[in-house]
Amino acid sequence: MENQDVIERSRWAADRRNLVIFPIGWLLIVIALAEMLLVLVSLAFLDGETLVFLASAMGTFALGLAIIITFTPKRYGMDFRQAVLFVTAAWLVVPLVAAVPLMLSPDGLSFADAYFETVSAITTTGSTVMSGLDEQPETILLWRSIMQWVGGIGIIGMALVIFPFLRLGGMQLFKLESSDRSEKLFYRSGQLAGAIFGVYVLITIGCILAYRFGGMRWFDAINHAFTTVCTGGFSTHDASMGYFDNPVIFWAATFFMAASGVPFLTYVRLARRSQFSSRMETQVFGFLTFLGIVVLSIAIWLVVVDEIPFETALTQSAFNVVSVVTTTGYATQDYLAWGTPVAGMFFLLTFVGGCTGSTAGGIKIFRFQVLVRMVGQMVMRQSFPHAVVVPRYGTRILQDDEVASVCVFVFLYFATWLGVSLLLQLVGVDPVTALSGSITAISNVGPGIGPIIGPAGNFASLPDAAKWILSLAMIIGRLEIMTVFVLLVPAFYR
Repeated sequence: MENQDVIERSRWAADRRNLVIFPIGWLLIVIALAEMLLVLVSLAFLDGETLVFLASAMGTFALGLAIIITFTPKRYGMDFRQAVLFVTAAWLVVPLVAAVPLMLSPDGLSFADAYFETVSAITTTGSTVMSGLDEQPETILLWRSIMQWVGGIGIIGMALVIFPFLRLGGMQLFKLESSDRSEKLFYRSGQLAGAIFGVYVLITIGCILAYRFGGMRWFDAINHAFTTVCTGGFSTHDASMGYFDNPVIFWAATFFMAASGVPFLTYVRLARRSQFSSRMETQVFGFLTFLGIVVLSIAIWLVVVDEIPFETALTQSAFNVVSVVTTTGYATQDYLAWGTPVAGMFFLLTFVGGCTGSTAGGIKIFRFQVLVRMVGQMVMRQSFPHAVVVPRYGTRILQDDEVASVCVFVFLYFATWLGVSLLLQLVGVDPVTALSGSITAISNVGPGIGPIIGPAGNFASLPDAAKWILSLAMIIGRLEIMTVFVLLVPAFYR
């Protein structure tokens, strides 16, 4: 009887393990199918990458099939711990497989460079080690863009399903304020996922058309739409969006970057309720207000200090501010040359991020809103000791555990930033590049500050050890920091 119990426990443990590994096999099958699509694209462009993607697709498909066959669970249905383990494993493993075409290409990257590039793509960070993009094969450029676009929808899924239930970092505020439960928009998670994916696709199509009518050729329009809607920032040109030098394209990009920094669930709610004022979430209002203030401030600076015409200053300010705040990472020019105060402002903007439930990274607007409310509460208590001050977020009263979780998250965010920057300095990176590179990786922004990794440079010259550290930092940032710390707690596995 005792042996039977041991066997049952062993089977149970194996089944729980299989539930984590089995879905990764299906992810690899999806990657293989995407690579097969790229085979057709390569044949159309005759860019010499056909065999590269064919071999990658066959190998990826075989590996995915082997995982599915080997780790098929006896029963289905993940619990929360398995979901967290699966998501973390997926963000580590998928870039390994997706990097293969970049290594097999005739002008292939090293393993460290290829993994860095694919992690940057799938986490929608936008940092790159690749140069000479204008001469790169079309298939390679499209592969980078597709990886970012697919990574974007994965990020939205995590924000909606997994992160709020951690009850860490204040994510439960987002769940309570704009979830399908509170609004009863959908009764099945599949309906919610389908609606959000539909919005994601529609915004992408709108962005493609806007870029095309703005003057881009179809190939550039498709690539840039993919990397705009996911707030990723990969471009088909070394000069990024500055290559086009077209205000119409700049404003189209600004609009769609800002739109992608808003929770995609908000669009679903608007479509079903058709009442913008009643559906405007607290964080959305704060996000748009913040963008307007910063854009106007920098535009005025450019007019007064650099004597730039207001229309041009507003265009450049709006594009680059929205790009950094939404963690897209496009650039029209080297905004660090606008002056030291502006450069410092852009460095601070890398911390901010967009709204929860969007594809943007960063600390997120709603956490700053909670912190501002808590500061206001403390000031009121100091000024009026006997007053009863109740902090609110929107129409809700903030609970102590929600406030505490936001404070803990922000502390760990800055601690992780300093820890990663220290590791970068230990492997030979200068302090400015280390501090800038670490925060741009954790916030999933893309370009950093300084002559090496600024908007006019890239990450190719960094040592391989630094690229591995930054790759891990990008994944940690995309997993909202807390997920990784939870995995380090032994009690999580009991």
